[in-house]
Amino acid sequence: MNTAELLVNCLENEGVKYVFGLPGEENMQVLEALRESPIQFITTRHEQGAAFMADVYGRLTGQAGVCLSTLGPGATNLMTGVADANLDGAPLVAITGQVGTDRMHIESHQYLDLVAMFAPVTKWNSQIVRPSNTPEILRKAFKRAQQEKPGAVHIDLPENIAAMPVEGAPLKCDKKEKMYASYKSLNNAATAISRANNPLILVGNGAIRDHASDALTEFATRLNIPVANTFMGKGAIAYTHPLALWTVGLQQRDYISCGFDNTDLVIAVGYDLVEYSPKKWNPDGKIPIVHISTTSAEIDSSYIPLVEVVGNISDSLNEILRRSDRSSKPEPHAVSLRDDIRADYEQYANDLEFPIKPQKLIYDLRQVMGPDDIVISDVGAHKMWIARHYHCDRPNTCLISNGFAAMGIAIPGAMAAKLVYPDRKIVAATGDGGFMMNCQELETALRVGTPFVTIIFNDGGYGLIEWKQEAHYGRSSFIEFSNPDFVKFAESMGLKGYRVESTESFVPILREALEQDVPVVIDCPVDYRENARFSAKSGGLSCPM
Repeated sequence: MNTAELLVNCLENEGVKYVFGLPGEENMQVLEALRESPIQFITTRHEQGAAFMADVYGRLTGQAGVCLSTLGPGATNLMTGVADANLDGAPLVAITGQVGTDRMHIESHQYLDLVAMFAPVTKWNSQIVRPSNTPEILRKAFKRAQQEKPGAVHIDLPENIAAMPVEGAPLKCDKKEKMYASYKSLNNAATAISRANNPLILVGNGAIRDHASDALTEFATRLNIPVANTFMGKGAIAYTHPLALWTVGLQQRDYISCGFDNTDLVIAVGYDLVEYSPKKWNPDGKIPIVHISTTSAEIDSSYIPLVEVVGNISDSLNEILRRSDRSSKPEPHAVSLRDDIRADYEQYANDLEFPIKPQKLIYDLRQVMGPDDIVISDVGAHKMWIARHYHCDRPNTCLISNGFAAMGIAIPGAMAAKLVYPDRKIVAATGDGGFMMNCQELETALRVGTPFVTIIFNDGGYGLIEWKQEAHYGRSSFIEFSNPDFVKFAESMGLKGYRVESTESFVPILREALEQDVPVVIDCPVDYRENARFSAKSGGLSCPM
């Protein structure tokens, strides 16, 4: 066999089911090897779409998603999705084709030093220069990608190396062992929590990656401690739980800010600073913090923990619970805070103004989607409203990119989600700006047979930037654009298209769309005057002491 065939054998050994990517001259050997493999190669319409698919696949499964490109422009197109996976903590292995090693010392067509280029956006990367090293490089790549904190790795395969004959076999995959926190850290955390008068739990995506939802819910319930989640921590505790204070992370004050104003201890569970800077909720660094995670705390002047509990999160929470002496109920202001948050959410239930308010659109979306169904949010003004108003019963049922926060992730991400969970309803929520960045992958979804619904929050511009410009300068500039007829666009690709023309019609359209056996696009005009109204309201928010 040749090196490319050995590489594919290694992918099979790692349990890879899909490789997302584009064919190219310099990756032909790998593509030929995949022809004889049980691994399904999914030809995408853009390398960025391929990387986003691998990104979301990794985030949902915990197993590294794999994407493949050729060299030069194919590899540079891949980089955005690779960077997104790396900052969002999603395991991903990117493989790029490359010129032969005999051409690297001279100026050569499409040649870039891809190892140097991918280094800043990956946990680790390497070029295969000796065919016999392929099994070691592949095993290391998957191990590094899937270790906490997960992220992206990159393998560069020169075309002459890919074609070389080689003998070898994949290496045995080592079993991931749980790590347990020290007794001293568990005891110190329990002491701090027992002494706190008004503790608050801040849960992030690390708790979801470590499957700690049940332990977190038991911990919060038994100790009567309210819980706020980051954008990427949605569903770690059910939003219907009486101690759930829903989502924190907007770049301005909100009701949940009052919880941080009044707390005397933040218990950060699986929290990653990249999700929401501690300078937003602990600007002067005075709030004491207990850090509970699989990895030690990042260095930040606003995040200096009293105690770091590093190990399996479920085990840590169970052991701290066993050691804690705390039976008091939540402070009255925490109870009233949840009442205020829920009242604000429910006030849009019967709002029929049109264009539809984002709060109403998301409220209705939540009513239609089941507890296991999945919403993938793109990046834009709608992301802020989804973060604030789309609440989850279970982990990984609302995916928001909030580490790298890359526009264009929703449609390829929704396709990956449908591959992982073919029996669940999947919705890609996107702005009209984000839609046009990777809408070509709807053809991929149709071809592969992964029907899902794309909802376009249509405002004819880059709404999030307009929101920020208005807040900073009192005016906006360079944010407007025109759109195609999205219904005709969908139909031209063999999809179903709908246009929402009244607020009352959205739910019936969505229900019908979710029953289709092809991808669906729903064009929904949205009233983003709500952005400025929210900013004005939050600017005047005062908290009871």
